[in-house]
Amino acid sequence: MLKKIIIGLIVLAFIIIQFIRPERNLSNDMSYDISGKYPIPADVATILKEACYDCHSNLTAYPWYFHIQPVAWWMNGHIMNGKRHLNFTDYTRFPVAVQYRRFNGIIEHVEEKEMPIPSYTWLGMHKDANLTDNQREILINWAKVQMDTLKATYPADSLVMSRRQREQPGM
Repeated sequence: MLKKIIIGLIVLAFIIIQFIRPERNLSNDMSYDISGKYPIPADVATILKEACYDCHSNLTAYPWYFHIQPVAWWMNGHIMNGKRHLNFTDYTRFPVAVQYRRFNGIIEHVEEKEMPIPSYTWLGMHKDANLTDNQREILINWAKVQMDTLKATYPADSLVMSRRQREQPGM
């Protein structure tokens, strides 16, 4: 009898948590989008959209399983963490030194194959996000060109983050 009560409570809890949903990451505000300041060739735009934007923009394309709790909470945590480190939709809101540093971060994470994170592509999910070596090279070269453009446009000291900028969350 006790076993049936425990199983019943677990099932009831699972049903109840289906109604507690995280806020969705869906914004069409492109005021500070990276594309407003930096040229993004079609091949780079495709790679960013397929492999990066779900966690690194304000417009996530949600899969069907996002509607199941606690999967949605887990995914929402990944999205919020990804946006905290790099958000292409808010890219130009930050000082040029932060933008420069983030381009460098893109290069490092793509070169080291740290992105996309393995849990994003588990079990064949999001297979378009698995970057080929050619796609990695395209992204890295694009980010390097943007860094070179910033170096040619701004004084060197404006591309260095201050201690205050480094200590602020999201920078």
